[in-house]
Amino acid sequence: MTQPDRISLLGLRATGHHGVCPAEREQGQEFIADVVLWLDTRAAAAADDLSLTVDYGTLARRLAGIITGEPVALIETLAERLAAACLADDRVGQAEVTVHKPNAPVGLPLADVSVTIRRSRA
Repeated sequence: MTQPDRISLLGLRATGHHGVCPAEREQGQEFIADVVLWLDTRAAAAADDLSLTVDYGTLARRLAGIITGEPVALIETLAERLAAACLADDRVGQAEVTVHKPNAPVGLPLADVSVTIRRSRA
């Protein structure tokens, strides 16, 4: 059995107002998303036709809209929303989403806080 192909969007940055602390909701902060999609790209490659695969530019704009959109308390919830947007395209069998919150207010110096989820149609 052939393994699915992957399309990756790494380092998508947008400002959102997500978080548990009121200051996070008021001031906003940068969130970074990494998305990996598993799908079969052979038909698109054979026909050299964008309509037969995921248009990553369109997807990036959709994901950025979710990040900049309705606030949520948890980055786990944000990751779920991003994964659902990826799986809205029937060609995508699985999606792995990592949401980074590098400026999370934890009171200690750290490089990043992130949550990674993998969701599939099955």
